[in-house]
Amino acid sequence: METRHEDIKSFKDLINEVQNKGICGKCGGCVAFCSAGELNALGLDRDGTPVFVDEERCLKCGICYLICPQIKALNHELKQKFGWKPPIGIYRSIASARATSRAIRKVATDGGVVTALLTYALKKHLIQGAVVLKKIGAFSRQPVIATNPSELIDAAGSHYEESLHLDEVGRKYTTFAPTVREVRNLKARNFERMAIVGTPCQIYTIRKMQLLSVVPADSVSLTIGLFCMENFSFSAKAKTKIERKLKIKIRDIEKINIKDDVILRTEQGATIHLPFSAVDGIARPACLVCPDFANDFADISCGGLGSPDGYTTAVIRTGLGEKIYNGARQARVIEELRGKSKEETKIRRSEAMAKIVSFTRRKKERARQGLERIAHA
Repeated sequence: METRHEDIKSFKDLINEVQNKGICGKCGGCVAFCSAGELNALGLDRDGTPVFVDEERCLKCGICYLICPQIKALNHELKQKFGWKPPIGIYRSIASARATSRAIRKVATDGGVVTALLTYALKKHLIQGAVVLKKIGAFSRQPVIATNPSELIDAAGSHYEESLHLDEVGRKYTTFAPTVREVRNLKARNFERMAIVGTPCQIYTIRKMQLLSVVPADSVSLTIGLFCMENFSFSAKAKTKIERKLKIKIRDIEKINIKDDVILRTEQGATIHLPFSAVDGIARPACLVCPDFANDFADISCGGLGSPDGYTTAVIRTGLGEKIYNGARQARVIEELRGKSKEETKIRRSEAMAKIVSFTRRKKERARQGLERIAHA
């Protein structure tokens, strides 16, 4: 029986089911696929929303619909492939660790484990480079392709420029970087073994692309996922209201971290802890309906939750993730935090896992409530 175009979900369905509901994350996965395949039916408007640029070129193949992180049509297949188990997917081990390099630790948000692992993988020629997030301000990120250790360290640090502040006037501030969009450039640069660092929605999109054997996701050989409760996005107009509420100037914030709560560190050295309820108003709408905190489908998941300051919690999930993590540890590129006894170390790891599970449940419940509100709107 012949399949007709009208029987297949398309970008028009994405508009109706995602964009019109206000939950498009602007990750760019649909555009990355469409442009990498040289279809070029889709593009991005001024605020990063995917749009038709040439509808006649659309093949109505349905792939853009399936790989969208807000569409769960491939959930069963993906969970089967990865042997997913509740509540946070499969994992082989968990540890608190940090980079042994002081240069990495100096610029890292937590313990610098992500940068250290990528550096090790590069030096061992396990990858050719990595798509990483470059911080250009406390509320600004941009994706870049790093192909050597110095570029990785440069991306991990913060880069504040006067031109950035001028450029941001009148538009949105956002901590979310559309990493997946950069994947479309990998084939053009002849990269075949690349790592990608991303939020749960970004890794989820890459995994769905790989499940469907979609170019250019075949160039991604290593995924390092970040724990993610939410990213922030707000307009320049809203900045004044936020500053009044928080009693702090946005320009004075040097670093943002999320562990048990939201942590702001200022250029003057002050540390401010905020409950999530205080910043829910600037969370990206897409984040409020996302159920994945622990980045369930990554090779290695990392974040600060569950570890003391200066250390990263690493959840090693796959065989590849274990190979790279253990290799970096044996090469003394990273070092683990251990207790005074094996029993104490086990207890610390259990406590870390308990926190990750707790945050996972909180995020799943928030997503359920968010989707319910949308359904009844």
